[in-house]
Amino acid sequence: MNPLVGQLNEKMQAGNPHVYDMLSTLGKEIYFPKEGILSQSAEATSHAKKYNATIGIATEGGIPMHLGVIQDKLSAYQPKDLYPYAPPAGKPELRSVWRSKMIQENPSLEGKNFSNPIVTNALTHGLSIVADLFVDEGDAVIYPDKNWENYELTFGIRRHGVHVTYPLFTEDMKFNAEGLRQALLSQKDKGKAVVLLNFPNNPTGYTPGAQEGAAIVSAIQEAAEAGINVVVVTDDAYFGLFFEDSLKESLFGRLAGLHPRVLPVKVDGATKEEFVWGFRVGFITFAADDKDVLDALEQKTLGIIRATISSASHPSQTFVLEALKAPEFYEQKEEKFVIMKGRANKVKSILDSGKYGDVWEYYPFNSGYFMCLKLNTVSAEALRSHLIHEYGVGTIALGEHDLRIAFSCIDEEYLEDLFDLVYRGIQDLQQA
Repeated sequence: MNPLVGQLNEKMQAGNPHVYDMLSTLGKEIYFPKEGILSQSAEATSHAKKYNATIGIATEGGIPMHLGVIQDKLSAYQPKDLYPYAPPAGKPELRSVWRSKMIQENPSLEGKNFSNPIVTNALTHGLSIVADLFVDEGDAVIYPDKNWENYELTFGIRRHGVHVTYPLFTEDMKFNAEGLRQALLSQKDKGKAVVLLNFPNNPTGYTPGAQEGAAIVSAIQEAAEAGINVVVVTDDAYFGLFFEDSLKESLFGRLAGLHPRVLPVKVDGATKEEFVWGFRVGFITFAADDKDVLDALEQKTLGIIRATISSASHPSQTFVLEALKAPEFYEQKEEKFVIMKGRANKVKSILDSGKYGDVWEYYPFNSGYFMCLKLNTVSAEALRSHLIHEYGVGTIALGEHDLRIAFSCIDEEYLEDLFDLVYRGIQDLQQA
């Protein structure tokens, strides 16, 4: 075993043995090399003032070598902010600015101990880091029955975790905190569980209210007090798009410092929050009371990044950083929020108009990009296929009766026509 691994693991065991016990076999074995190429290159960057012949990039005239056909299109940016490798943890200034943004938007984080956000290749990469660090074969991964299908690939297929689901909604269409509680307590014999909290929820577009949020935190605390080590992942992909009376903060702040057996992990990013999906800039952040535990988790995370992608895209990080620093940033973001809220409200008014009879119900939605219809008379897959081939309308079938519709990508003036066509498709199938 590399001596660094022993040092990291000893720090974690001394700082919080429960967090150490949460680690997967890979999580216990991984480390970030302190004496490898990257560390030697970093030292040379600071001290080799005459010739720096350490890192695998090409330079010309003291700046990164580049092609004019690329730089001409990106002339607003300096070559040094585009072409060299970004640090494995991400651009330091971007990490700092994102941390400040997190605190500004989540006042419950004030005074809490949490790491600097580490840059990931968007949220899927952040979730896969969580899976690598904490999931071994047979470990329970708990999430609701209405979920993003990539969870199964990331935590199940890749890491052989066992998914434990519970109904997302109660009979009165509130978040099913009791279902979460029971799923957690069912893992008492194993003594460990990974919980995924995704709000606004994909696919339903639902975010719990304050009372529901308190019940979620209470369920997790009860599990910890029962002796279960709980890794709680807040998948905050659509954070900020809260259109009604719901939680307006990530539960990460409420979970930070909750219990020694609870490790909160925040996975978020600029992809949806700042409407830059293709930039692939995400972040992973840990909360723990012990500084050495946070440091060890960061080093292990960097080890996984180094072993997989080495580092995330430098140009994308530069673009996002410059946007976050721009004076017009929040004003422009608010303009887009108003558009998205208008679309969500329009969908509700259309669905509540009574013009479609009883062919469907809809699950509660108050945030995010999506809403889901619960079809009463036809199968979701039959309708999806019919709509795309007969009317040129694309939707997503989930299970037997749920149809996901992304109002995020339909201009408000076309939404009524969209639902009229969905209704017409149902009528076609009923008459067939």
